[in-house]
Amino acid sequence: MINDILTKTGEMLDKIDSVMYYPILIIVMTLAGIYFTVLTKGVQVRLFPESLRLLREPPDDKKQVSSLQAMLVSTASRVGTGNIVGVSTAVCLGGPGACFWMWLMCIVGASSAFVESTLAQVYKRKKENGESYGGPAYYIERALHAPVLAAIFCVFLIATYAVGFNLLCSYNLQSTFEAYAFYDKNVTPYVVGAVLAALTCYCLLGGGGRIIKLTSFIVPIMGVAYVLVSLAVILFNIKNMPDMFVLIFKDAFDFKAIFGGISGSCMVYGIKRGLYSNEAGVGSAPNASASAKVSHPAKQGLVQTLSVYIDTLLLCTATALMCLSTGVERNETVSGALYVQNAISTVFGKVGPIFITAAMVLFAFTTLIGNLYYVENALIFLNKRKKPSERFMKIFHIVCAFVVFLGAVIPMNAAWAMADITMGGMTLINLPSCMILGKVAIDVLKDYEQQKAQGKNPVFSAKNIGLEEHEADFWK
Repeated sequence: MINDILTKTGEMLDKIDSVMYYPILIIVMTLAGIYFTVLTKGVQVRLFPESLRLLREPPDDKKQVSSLQAMLVSTASRVGTGNIVGVSTAVCLGGPGACFWMWLMCIVGASSAFVESTLAQVYKRKKENGESYGGPAYYIERALHAPVLAAIFCVFLIATYAVGFNLLCSYNLQSTFEAYAFYDKNVTPYVVGAVLAALTCYCLLGGGGRIIKLTSFIVPIMGVAYVLVSLAVILFNIKNMPDMFVLIFKDAFDFKAIFGGISGSCMVYGIKRGLYSNEAGVGSAPNASASAKVSHPAKQGLVQTLSVYIDTLLLCTATALMCLSTGVERNETVSGALYVQNAISTVFGKVGPIFITAAMVLFAFTTLIGNLYYVENALIFLNKRKKPSERFMKIFHIVCAFVVFLGAVIPMNAAWAMADITMGGMTLINLPSCMILGKVAIDVLKDYEQQKAQGKNPVFSAKNIGLEEHEADFWK
């Protein structure tokens, strides 16, 4: 009976998901990306070298969060199971052409990442100790004078990072065990879910400091190792590369097939899974961006474009090319971790699937804990800028742990649909808000470039772009 309820729930969420992304979200994301790209004259490509230079720029105060550190926080939240399982499902269910649409939306969407992070810097607030904080809720409230909309955004953010993404993260992790002989669909998901939930709860309640530090240290190493392993598989199958790229582009421009079943096409899957992975325009990264100590808001906006590229053009592409170059069978049955494990095993044998499982365990765990960084910011905003009581947070964290358990046992379509819907709600509030406030970000960029042209290290003041001091009081 429980399975029937979960199946019907998954089917209902699937229908909502399909309508939300096509036509609504695809149109909004495309219009926003093109709008920002045109107005900034392709800032995400034109100032790419400047973005790289800014990574090496230290903060004026070493005690404050640097531009690089803020970028790493947002990149850590982006890099996760979506880079492996998200790409796999896009290719298996949508087709190889999903890669092209993922690349295209990454480049176009990077302009949205620039704008949202720049706005987060402009409208950020100052703590008593001099540190800063902010995000979409703050620029929606202060610049748009829409506190109710800001609160709704926070609700969607909590639903996304405490529920949607954590459900999916847990499901993706347990799915990696399908490659092993001991996997029992009636038992294994519950065991994996219980262990993961218990570990998550232990860390959230303050007992897992060492575990968090250890995984935070290992994950970047695992990310590099994953790219190197993917590269090894690609090089082993280098002779298949020309045919693979022909397949990608042929499928991407097969408009007859795309418009024949657009909701399940490579275009829609590429855009959906690309957005899930890099989160450009969703409104998550600006929460981390606002904490950076920089002399000019545009600096953080430029650095955040790199985070989008690292996630999609590097990690997601590594997964896609590794799988497609091997030529292993792709279909709905293997969509997910199994497709990646089958591909890697063609070169590394039985060690390959174990490596993917290890990567997924690390990526999933840090994602589960990291997601709640954004959630805490949203809770503080809803609680009138005060941190919720310790009792409330304990209850909240226990509920979050239960969500992790639930994610391991729900159907795949329900897990993906829930994540897509909650993330879509955030995006539909954040991107239109950014478009309305776009002129502010453009003026900030112009101010930055003018100062650079004069040979200066750009320093921002609110009056430089005609903002009143009470609107952007951090930049008096």
